Amino acid sequence: MKKFYLTTAIDYINDVIHLGHGYQKVVADVLARYHRLLGEEVFFLTGADEHGFKAQEAASKAGMSPQAFADKITTANKEQLKSLNIAYDRYIRTSDQDHQKMVQEFFKKVEKNGDIYLADFEGIYCSGCEEYKTESDLVDGHCPFHPRLPLQKLKEKNYFFAWSKYEDFLKSYLQENPSFVQPESRRQEMLSFLEKGLEDISISRQNISWGIPVPGDPKQTIYVWFDALINYLTGAPQGFWPADLHLLGKDNTRWHALLWPAMLKSADFPLPETVYAHGFISFGREKISKSAGNLIRPKEVAEKFGSDGARYLLVSCKNLADDGEISWEKMAVVYNADLANGLGNLAARLIGLSRNCGWSSKAKWPNFLEVASGNYREMMGRYQLREALASLREEAAEIDRYLNQNEPWKIKDEEKLLSILAPAQEKFVRLFALLEPFLPQSAAAVKKIFAQKNLEKAPLLFPKKER
Repeated sequence: MKKFYLTTAIDYINDVIHLGHGYQKVVADVLARYHRLLGEEVFFLTGADEHGFKAQEAASKAGMSPQAFADKITTANKEQLKSLNIAYDRYIRTSDQDHQKMVQEFFKKVEKNGDIYLADFEGIYCSGCEEYKTESDLVDGHCPFHPRLPLQKLKEKNYFFAWSKYEDFLKSYLQENPSFVQPESRRQEMLSFLEKGLEDISISRQNISWGIPVPGDPKQTIYVWFDALINYLTGAPQGFWPADLHLLGKDNTRWHALLWPAMLKSADFPLPETVYAHGFISFGREKISKSAGNLIRPKEVAEKFGSDGARYLLVSCKNLADDGEISWEKMAVVYNADLANGLGNLAARLIGLSRNCGWSSKAKWPNFLEVASGNYREMMGRYQLREALASLREEAAEIDRYLNQNEPWKIKDEEKLLSILAPAQEKFVRLFALLEPFLPQSAAAVKKIFAQKNLEKAPLLFPKKER
């Protein structure tokens, strides 16, 4: 059986996840469900990045130990994911014992290969990114991803990873494997970054106690990024590495596309198939973030629009590669147009008409492999989820047009009515089978109805919402 190993970025625990994180997890869940329906053995990994300065500082402000604070945030994050019906296989935490063991073993491997050394370092540090910045990284003297956070100047003795040693390897790999970093614009960004030359990177910290100790030097903890990236190896079940897809936000591209492959090469592990860096969601024309003060939690959207409604709104709000903007008003408009008045109304209409004549013998829940073909299969394989949804929305519109043209509500003879409704029924059940990765609860409800001999009243899949 073909295996498919999918990971998301693991989230900092300085605060509960917001809708931007929810977007990424929904996209990953849609892909995981899609590959499961194809009959593949899927492992979907997500989790929490619990170590480092940000977590330690947030715990201190809350008057809690880092572990207790991590436990609290992780519990809350899982509730947020549950509201979106995210069916992950493991929620990994960097405080997990198997991960701490893996990180120390990985560190030793890289050190044994001569790629770790101790040296003094001085640089500009962004606590939001938990990384050192060069002057060329800054915009008007600020981190472009955390412009409201003050930058720090740090000087300390750290362990370094010989990143520069892998510059030529990375250039060649990105050029020879165009699908490794997606979308193409991000690959070009990484190639441009490599042209400036790589510098070795500090991979330990002296004054951060909340982290994994450096093997043989307990006064230092392993840098949060070097620690966090290894979670993908820790979480991979036997036979699942290398990963088929790392899904992450575009602000993390450099670490996944350049640092992670260099680390893997040094430790003699195969590289993942694809690193996909998606765009951001903005709310009020600004990226959703704690520092911007425009946080929306996934649960808030799910409570208003339902789990499937929230999933639909997130996937359809933008192309995966690009940035997109949402608002409460825009979400209500799209929900009512596409779901309440679209798919929901079509379901109620067709099922209501079919109560008078039953189902066509061909209107049975199809084998997913048989119907997941053509443009749909191609778009899903290219991670064009919004485009796949748009094509399914058009199929729903075609069924509606067919009903309007044939006016089955005027037909009293049951046999004739069934002959008119049969093509619409067959297309309808196929439509919801293809929608299952996106709208699992709604697909399950429709599947249940089509299994009945005596039709009940159609469920109200998507109740209309006020703006």
